[in-house]
Amino acid sequence: METETAIFTIISYGGDAKAIAYEALESSYDGNFELAQEKLDEANSKLTEAHNTQTKLIQSEINGEKIEMSLLMVHAQDHLMTSISEISLIEKMIKMQKRIGILESKLK
Repeated sequence: METETAIFTIISYGGDAKAIAYEALESSYDGNFELAQEKLDEANSKLTEAHNTQTKLIQSEINGEKIEMSLLMVHAQDHLMTSISEISLIEKMIKMQKRIGILESKLK
């Protein structure tokens, strides 16, 4: 895979993953935890695609291929790591929403 294509793949899949995870969070606010889980699964699938592309770049460099470090490459890596972090936090927030929902139903 060409380096520039890989960079844009990481950015695209990472961004898609984050956006879908936020859709999952919104679904949890509505109490739709089944949809939230489906969205999280979709987000994690996109995240896996981004991470697999990153891994291919790393393997290429390990195998002696010169991978040029550019601002765009740094942006892609930053974008991916931010997406991973935010999705992890969103997963925990959805768990909290479930607990809040259970507690609210007990009060009624």
